[in-house]
Amino acid sequence: MLRCLAFALMAALAVAPLHAQTRAVPESRAQLTLSYAPVVKKAQPSVVNVYASRVERRPSNPLFDDPVFRRFFGEQRRGGQTAQSLGSGVIVDASGLVITNHHVIEGMTNVKVALADRREFDAEIVLRDPRTDLAVLRIRNSGSFPAMELADSDALEVGDVVLALGNPFGVGQTVTQGIVSALARTQVGITDYGFFIQTDAAINPGNSGGALVDMQGRLVGVNSAIFSQSGGSIGIGFAIPVDMVKLVVAAAKGGVARVRRPWLGATLQGVSREIAETLNMDRPAGALVSDVQANSPAAQAGLQRGDVITDVDGREVDDPEGVGYRMGVRPIGGSVKLTTLRSGRATTLDLKLIAAPETPPREELKLSGRNPFDGASVVNISPATLEELAVEGAKEGVIIADAPQGTAAASVGLQKGDVIVAVNDRKIERTADLRAATNVGRQVYWKLTIFRGGQIITSVIGG
Repeated sequence: MLRCLAFALMAALAVAPLHAQTRAVPESRAQLTLSYAPVVKKAQPSVVNVYASRVERRPSNPLFDDPVFRRFFGEQRRGGQTAQSLGSGVIVDASGLVITNHHVIEGMTNVKVALADRREFDAEIVLRDPRTDLAVLRIRNSGSFPAMELADSDALEVGDVVLALGNPFGVGQTVTQGIVSALARTQVGITDYGFFIQTDAAINPGNSGGALVDMQGRLVGVNSAIFSQSGGSIGIGFAIPVDMVKLVVAAAKGGVARVRRPWLGATLQGVSREIAETLNMDRPAGALVSDVQANSPAAQAGLQRGDVITDVDGREVDDPEGVGYRMGVRPIGGSVKLTTLRSGRATTLDLKLIAAPETPPREELKLSGRNPFDGASVVNISPATLEELAVEGAKEGVIIADAPQGTAAASVGLQKGDVIVAVNDRKIERTADLRAATNVGRQVYWKLTIFRGGQIITSVIGG
């Protein structure tokens, strides 16, 4: 199951500049005794421990508000338990910007960062990007901090030596060594932009948000998850490529509320062996276009149903997740070249990199009261919210943007990404319609019509 976390080349380094290095294997016993220590000394000061917490309030007892009760039994403590999370992070800017995993700070309100030299600072959450499982923190202290250099994750090759730095199980700063086991792992199911570096460097709970570095001590990935049945490392770890990290950090520096990514405006599916044979392809690869939205960048570029996208700006893609990643690491503006197969012939299309429009406005609404949606936040359907919440195929209704654990909405099974189509057979087109449909007093039952995973689901919930 998946559980989240949170020198042979030294001889070459001595004789060649960084840009001219070549990969090599040990050729003598002397080379085998070389140490990774110089790499660790360069990278370790930039790796931090992240401690996050929030106070969970216990439900209030009405008796506590009764002055007679307070008179005879005294003031009662209304505090709650403290939820805590432990992970790692990497300083990526000398001003004190830290990259970590979103799941390390998700739902948390208080964050502290401990440096390798044991100094500890409060930190604020600058940007959350749950679609990539990344978040950016800022250390609340003036001064300069040791930032790690960012490498090019596309330059990695399977077999390259890497080091993982972090705070596994909270034991303290730890370094493990391994190789890049695989690239472009897309069927991991952790984030919307699933495109991971796989490594056998030991990664354990607490490593989440820590650094995966190359032999020049540069960041190539952010450790995010492991595949494990026991909770410990078995040599299958996954890191988010640094090229995705660069985009999120740039957004944080720009002061935006959320990361905006290019909009394709097309629905993609994988190419199976049967589809490949039907299209006379040599092998099953690429992403098949099953639908194109009107007036979208895909439509304007001339993309058509039945096309198979095989390359994005010269980079091969094996599946829809690969297309999503290659698009997701590009900034808004400019264009990319898509190579497609159409009727057996390769075609090159220029796709403009624009953000999905938020039309109509999202009109976000948090619902409350005696109804199944209590505690949920909903937004209007638009290309932007569909893209942001990774919802495909929805044409009408409003989308649940959040249904936190412990709310009535979560307890009845409502989920982030559900589309509310109707309530008690009353059609829902905007968030205001849902507010009106739920503001009707106590009901004997609630009939909900929901679009989820491409299917319409009708459920009746007792009032």
